[in-house]
Amino acid sequence: MHEDGQSPRAAHIDAQALDEAVTGTAELIRMDTTNRGGGDGTERQAAEYVAARLAEAGIEPELLEKAPGRTNVVARIPGTDPSADALLVHGHLDVVPADPAEWSVHPFSGEIRDGCVWGRGAIDMKNADAMVLAVVRAWARAGVRPRRDVVLAFTADEEDSAEFGAAYLAGQHPALFEGCTEGIGESGAFTVHTDDGLRLYPVAAGERGTAWLRLSARGRAGHGSKVNTANAVTRVAAAVARIGAHSWPVRLTPTVRAALTTLAGLHGVDPGPMDDDRFDADALVESFGSAAPLVRNVLRNSANPTMLEAGYKLNVIPGSATAHVDGRVLPGGEEEFTATLDELTGPDVTWDYYHREIPLQAPVDSPTYATLCEALEHFDPGAHAVPYCMSGGTDAKHFARLGVAGYGFSPLRLPPGFDYQALFHGVDERVPVDALHFGVRVLDRALLAL
Repeated sequence: MHEDGQSPRAAHIDAQALDEAVTGTAELIRMDTTNRGGGDGTERQAAEYVAARLAEAGIEPELLEKAPGRTNVVARIPGTDPSADALLVHGHLDVVPADPAEWSVHPFSGEIRDGCVWGRGAIDMKNADAMVLAVVRAWARAGVRPRRDVVLAFTADEEDSAEFGAAYLAGQHPALFEGCTEGIGESGAFTVHTDDGLRLYPVAAGERGTAWLRLSARGRAGHGSKVNTANAVTRVAAAVARIGAHSWPVRLTPTVRAALTTLAGLHGVDPGPMDDDRFDADALVESFGSAAPLVRNVLRNSANPTMLEAGYKLNVIPGSATAHVDGRVLPGGEEEFTATLDELTGPDVTWDYYHREIPLQAPVDSPTYATLCEALEHFDPGAHAVPYCMSGGTDAKHFARLGVAGYGFSPLRLPPGFDYQALFHGVDERVPVDALHFGVRVLDRALLAL
């Protein structure tokens, strides 16, 4: 073991690799790849930067676009074992909007201060893109090759529908991912410090599906002073109220069961039989204290009304009204979700999917999952990797259509009090320099062992 905690196998992760993770994060942040939705965005500059860094390392990149400026980068690093399945490592290049007036630093400055890299994308997820680049460039310098082929994908449009990114790649260029059976992507492997002194690293092995809905009500238009028993606004509002008040039943997926079991053991809590009618999943989760958010939002399906649209003048009853609902669906929960929405919307309101993506589930008893956990615990002794199901979704949904089992693994060792979740799409997004160094070492160890 080396003094810096690296094994001899990982000794090629040198000072240059650590520095590149930091400078690469900052340089990518300075490239404004804001995705405003509806096709409004461009990732071209960042994609060209990534492609150039890969080419410098002798890795041949391919740039692909469905529309001008919506650029993706894909490259394959040949492994030493031609018979092994390939591994996909993916990250997105786009970011959500940021208002400079709300920030302590300009969100596209990439400023490095107070031990952190600041800017939009520092957490989501230009940091991970830079760490992956640093690792594969270190491999090239040292003449190191992974056991299996590693396919790198840096994608556009993840922050909207992925129409120009992962969905396009999986749909139109599946041959680029030939042989890939497993994938490593965003969200997971970040430090959670609990109020009872535990250090946890949630490694994602599941995602709820996306079910964004549009509700529509038709009615009788008329004067606002007249009695109207067919008021479209009333109809859609009543449906929205029913949806917002609905209590969804607990549905424990294998990933969530594993998370509950692991967290209960770490907190010294007896979960009892989870299939018993008297099992109280919510009470068990709350007994985990500050670790509860890791599972609180994935016990059940959900549907949250988010938008209402109706009318054009105060004294005119419109003939139609619409609403939008952000639905999320657990693996295996699609049929229940559909039936419940049919019931809650009632006879006067119709609904359809504005955007829909599948839920995901990957095994937590696989050698790959064990390897990811081992790499984290190797570089943070005394910490515990725990199973994790994401409440939202990632590009892994699109690659799953190619038979790729997805894991969320963007390792960061974070200090106590660092609110990682609040910085996702938040103000003053930033990532500690030390966290990037940790991530490079963990990714290197994991990817070479897989």
